[in-house]
Amino acid sequence: MNKRGHVLNAVLLALGLGVILAVSPTSEPTMATARAAATAIAELSLPVVLGALFPDVDTAFGRHRKTLHSLPVLAVFLAFPFYFGNLEYVWVGVATHYVLDVVGSRRGIALFHPFSDREYDLPTGVATSSRWANPVTLAVTAVELGALALVHYHVVALDAGLQQATAAFGL
Repeated sequence: MNKRGHVLNAVLLALGLGVILAVSPTSEPTMATARAAATAIAELSLPVVLGALFPDVDTAFGRHRKTLHSLPVLAVFLAFPFYFGNLEYVWVGVATHYVLDVVGSRRGIALFHPFSDREYDLPTGVATSSRWANPVTLAVTAVELGALALVHYHVVALDAGLQQATAAFGL
């Protein structure tokens, strides 16, 4: 996907994820809930957008869609908040960047780089310059938000601490 698509995806994800984290689907909306959602959106916007743009830094060095488009890089972003206590939610931007490149573009990404340069994609992708690029981005974003909501409401809260998250998985 192109940079415009990644920014659109990240902004919509920050908005949607802010609502998911702040609003309970079983309670009535209130001004306090609206304020909590606005605060969550403000807190999430910068890390999610930065995370969504970070993988394309490899256009300036390394090999694009290989060097910073891999699962080992995502693992670093997942582990970072647990070790250093910051950069939470950057992983959401990085992970959704990967999803958008695998599902939304024709080329795919080298998920297992540096161990393998094979690029993985799905047949749903379109050319980044296609008139379908934005509709595909919106569709992928909607699916991502649905998946995040399912995880948050039914598996483990996305804003849970490490102890809560590991307990939810029996670890």
